[in-house]
Amino acid sequence: MSVSFGTFAAALGGNPLLAVTALLTLGVVFVNGWTDAPNAIATCVSTRSMPPRAAIGMAAVLNFAGILVMTAVNATVAETIYHMVDFGGDAGAAGTALCAAMTAIVLWAVLAWYFGIPTSESHALIAGLSGAAIALRGGMAGIQGDAWVRVLYGLALSAALGFGFGFLAGKLTSLAAARGDRRRTNRWFRGAQVFAGAGSAFLHGAQDGQKFLGVFLLGISLARGQADASSFRIPFWLMLLCSATMSLGTSIGGYRIIKAVGMSMVRLEAHEGFAADLAASACLLLSSLGGLPVSTTHTKTTAMMGVGAARRLRGVNWSVAREMALAWVLTFPGCGLIGWLTARLFLRIF
Repeated sequence: MSVSFGTFAAALGGNPLLAVTALLTLGVVFVNGWTDAPNAIATCVSTRSMPPRAAIGMAAVLNFAGILVMTAVNATVAETIYHMVDFGGDAGAAGTALCAAMTAIVLWAVLAWYFGIPTSESHALIAGLSGAAIALRGGMAGIQGDAWVRVLYGLALSAALGFGFGFLAGKLTSLAAARGDRRRTNRWFRGAQVFAGAGSAFLHGAQDGQKFLGVFLLGISLARGQADASSFRIPFWLMLLCSATMSLGTSIGGYRIIKAVGMSMVRLEAHEGFAADLAASACLLLSSLGGLPVSTTHTKTTAMMGVGAARRLRGVNWSVAREMALAWVLTFPGCGLIGWLTARLFLRIF
């Protein structure tokens, strides 16, 4: 399946389902930039390597670059999300269920933002889609096991590798910083952290951008009555649209999440912030090249925990970490239930 921008724009006026699907999907992308993308630049801001506005601007540009480059190299993440659920053969009902899932994800993400909790949009996306598919199909027939296994592998990997890489990078950078003049090493690490933070922002786009490209294309397919489309090609205009929407969300609501992650959970010095960004980038790069959809929130926050633990266990505010972990755990049943309820309501109304 492939669609040009002209075809898409022309179809919007005559296809209300396509218009609603596109609007809701862009709403989810916007909220992702609002609540999730700031994690990539939280350490740059908290260590004062970059001012917030400059960091958010950098994230906006590199989110787009990540979507563009990684989609050209390996679009497996988008394909996994596209095939994760089976809404059945009725394209109209499937489109309604997809709209319900997107509504549930937006509601969950806004609640997380309000409380300053960096919840995983990857978790919310998976849970919302799955809940809506279960409501539509009346059971587990709508869940694609193979894709779900890849998703679960990726989510577990993001936490384990994030913490492990962070701990190792924290130890190594602390040794390097201890051997040099403190002023010089701090200056060097602040400069290096800008590049490491840029890498995190780039790979956030590569991961989360692809997830929402897959959902957007699924919505277009269903709105056109193609419930059985098995393949797709991601057009450039859609990459540009999603990245611009994500960047807008980051610029509007990012600072609250930056404060929660970069200032409340663990306070890092310049070399430690560099270590956290480097560890998160390495984990995200390996996962993206391997085609595993991972949680960028998980990866970045666990990398920061690993760096803090490398200094000393008390260097991490474990009460904040526990609140975040609880939010992640609750996302699957919570957002899944909202997706199920919303889908049941939408299917009855529409």
